[in-house]
Amino acid sequence: MHELVKDYYGHQLKSSADLRTSACCDASRMPEWMKPLLARIHPDVTARYYGCGLVCPSLLEGLHVLDLGCGSGRDVYALAQLVGEAGSVVGVDMTEEQLAVAEAHREHHRQVFGFARDNVVFRLGYIERLDQLGLSDASFDVVVSNCVVNLSPDKEAVLRQVHRLLKPGGELYFSDIYADRRVPPELRNDPVLYGECLGGALYWNDFLHLARRCGFTDPRLVEDRPIAITEPGMAARVGNTRFYSATWRLFKLDGLEPECEDYGQAVVYRGGVPTQETRFLLDKHHAMEAGRVFPVCGNTWRMLRDTRFAPYFDFIGDFSRHHGIFTDCGGGLPFDTAQGGATSACC
Repeated sequence: MHELVKDYYGHQLKSSADLRTSACCDASRMPEWMKPLLARIHPDVTARYYGCGLVCPSLLEGLHVLDLGCGSGRDVYALAQLVGEAGSVVGVDMTEEQLAVAEAHREHHRQVFGFARDNVVFRLGYIERLDQLGLSDASFDVVVSNCVVNLSPDKEAVLRQVHRLLKPGGELYFSDIYADRRVPPELRNDPVLYGECLGGALYWNDFLHLARRCGFTDPRLVEDRPIAITEPGMAARVGNTRFYSATWRLFKLDGLEPECEDYGQAVVYRGGVPTQETRFLLDKHHAMEAGRVFPVCGNTWRMLRDTRFAPYFDFIGDFSRHHGIFTDCGGGLPFDTAQGGATSACC
């Protein structure tokens, strides 16, 4: 599978226009705050972008970020602007042709960003074998990935390596493709479907179990959309299997509980997080308006208090009294099933 993916992204695809589905392109509406960042990125880099989401979480100034499957470097150079000169971004990819494009434009971007020093590094390697790249334990604040984990033949190895590399309170914030059922072998082994990020997609419930097994106890879904497969022949091969692009955030926090437990806690968002000054979005079910008391479960309370978000919140309560389950979090597909919205890529 490694050789298949390297051939597909290194030789067969010359630009995002060569993709045959919308799976590996971001069809979400581009937020206004991100447009100036992308406008500064060299067109040769953006032309070879194959992501499926936006992987730029809030509050990255001065942080150390790792991008898994960075390709030609579009997200690396966007993140480089957000972390600033005091931060750094390391991009890892196994496709030499993609990294050659990224490396060729490092000095261009340093000058465009107005930085006195280069704050990006690119490494050739496999995201399942990050231990072979000399990256130290607990050395990254945030790890991102954009439509790449599905291409890995050993997803558990990827998540375990990420957990090792994250600092306590750090997070894996990534977009990927998921299926509403386990993908049958004839689809998993189809070279085109695999290259288009469908064949290697995990069944969403298998992903949740895998994430928890690797130390990420309470995965949080940030946003999702159904994937449109418009090519008739490919749609016929896929049959009834439905695919979704989804963005998750997985915090490295000890002591999180398997369920949402109620301890009578609440938070008040003070405001001020850049791009989310009046309304902070933790995940799909937690949008917190500034100045209002927002009841939360124990896990959510910890995700805010024990991470970089703590200075922006007031915290009410503790863990001294338990009131049972906070809310019913189980049952059914977590993604929205309505097709709706834009279907053309903005890459």
